[in-house]
Amino acid sequence: MTDTPQAVEVNCTTGEVTTRPLTADEIAAQAVAAQAAADQAAAQEAQDKAKADAKASAMAKLAALGLSADEVAAIL
Repeated sequence: MTDTPQAVEVNCTTGEVTTRPLTADEIAAQAVAAQAAADQAAAQEAQDKAKADAKASAMAKLAALGLSADEVAAIL
């Protein structure tokens, strides 16, 4: 088995399957796409954490005003 990533191309008309090594440009594009996906996942995680922190803060502020846990849950 080779260490070079392989591309599998399927001709849907004939059913012919061709396997070939990826070109340097394809490997670079794959690396860029992987980095973009990782960046997007990190941004989504940060956004989710900020939303959870804001919700916890709002619940704490409502509780500080004297609302019960049931009242806070009813508002949210």
